[in-house]
Amino acid sequence: MTPVLNKALPDFEAQATSGVKFTPQAFAGHSVVLYFYPKDHTPGCTTEAMQFRDKHKDFQKAGAVVFGISRDNMASHEKFRQNLELPFELIADTEEKLCHMFGVVKNKIMYGKKVKGIERSTFLIDAQGVLRAEWRGIKVAGHVDEVLKAVKDLKKAA
Repeated sequence: MTPVLNKALPDFEAQATSGVKFTPQAFAGHSVVLYFYPKDHTPGCTTEAMQFRDKHKDFQKAGAVVFGISRDNMASHEKFRQNLELPFELIADTEEKLCHMFGVVKNKIMYGKKVKGIERSTFLIDAQGVLRAEWRGIKVAGHVDEVLKAVKDLKKAA
C-alpha cells in the first residue's frame, strides 16, 4: 500500500540512528522529510546526504525534521552518519518495510543483471501526519533546494 497524497500516513515504527524510534505521531507538529536512497557510502548517496546536511539548519528553521532511509543496517548508518557529520538521523530499513510501504523498491538493471533496488525518492509529511508531496526517481542536483522550498511553502500555508 503506497501512501496517497493528502492522506494521513498509516501507523508504523522504525529504528533510527542514535537510538531514535521513528513514528509519525512522535513528530506530530513538525513537517517530516523522509528521503530514501540506495546505499550508504556510495557517490550519489553521499552527495545527497551532504546536501541535506548543508541545508539542515534551513530545514529546522522551517519546522522540518529530516530522516534518511535505506536498506543498510544500523552499523553502516552510524558509520556513514559519523563520516559525513550528518545532523539528522538515518533509518535502517533492513527488512524493506518502509521501502515497500512507500513504493520505492524497483527492478533495475545493473551490469546487465536484473536487481531489486531503491529508487531515490523523497516524501514530505505535514505537521498533521499527512503526505503533502513526493519526488520519485530524482536526480541529486538541485533536489534538496526543491524540497526545502516545498517545506517553506507548506509552513507559509499553515
